Amino acid sequence: MRITVCCTDTKIQRWLDGLRAALPEADVQEWRPGAAPADHAVVWAPPQQFLDEQQGLRALFNIGAGVDALMKLRLPPDALVVRLDDAGMSVQMAEFACHAVIRHFRELDGYERDVAQGKWTFRKPRSRADFPVGVLGLGVLGRRVAQALAAFEFPVRGWSRSAHAVAGVECFAGSGQFDDFLAGTRVLVNLLPLTPETENILDRRTLGRLRPGGYVINVARGAHLVDADLIALLDSGHLAGAALDVFRTEPLPAEHPFWRHPKIVVTPHTSARTLRDESIAQIAGKIRALERGEPVAGVVDRKKGY
Repeated sequence: MRITVCCTDTKIQRWLDGLRAALPEADVQEWRPGAAPADHAVVWAPPQQFLDEQQGLRALFNIGAGVDALMKLRLPPDALVVRLDDAGMSVQMAEFACHAVIRHFRELDGYERDVAQGKWTFRKPRSRADFPVGVLGLGVLGRRVAQALAAFEFPVRGWSRSAHAVAGVECFAGSGQFDDFLAGTRVLVNLLPLTPETENILDRRTLGRLRPGGYVINVARGAHLVDADLIALLDSGHLAGAALDVFRTEPLPAEHPFWRHPKIVVTPHTSARTLRDESIAQIAGKIRALERGEPVAGVVDRKKGY
């Protein structure tokens, strides 16, 4: 069994060492142009040349949660595209989302500003019932985030393309229930996959349907958000603020207005990082399952894009 590794902008030697240790029966090599055909590939942002040369792959394992960049390329026609199910990312995402929601709800940003000016102040406690949180996307990460927020006794709502049932979460599905989901949401957490249908979904119309004083947390992809529409709704007062971890261009350009907007918190795409050891163990397990002829979780539907 031959495994090729093609991971752009990644410290690849640690991935090679880890995969060799996890799959001692396999020949694991870093891809070079003209390399021999492989059975499986572990990839992150591979060039088109790699995919053109490796037409006989049985499976492509993407080392990040999102596969939107990969799906834009011409893929080997018969290869399965397999994403990571979790690999330690869901708990990180739950931590990040809960921190962002609680920081806004408890007005900790306001206390930080006061303390920086030497002020000792108090704010009236706010009711959780007035801050229903809506989670866009109920995949592995979205479900974990929704349930984590419910544990803090926020009213939690979830929306997805197809119907889901999540304990403690009021679930909505499909385009027919999208506006009702938005109208009852005050804090919106975006965890949708990026597809042609979801690109620019966070626009003036969508965000304008949130409850007055709404708050936006984007931890999915920068292309979901129409930047100018968010700024306009913040400046008008309809939205109270936003916490943004992903952007159309990364790193975020120095001249971008998000850096300086007083109602926006910027973080450098750090909400959930790939954990190498957990990811390698998961990929190795799936490769062995495929070699035994068994189905694996996380196979991407190419028509849906996720």
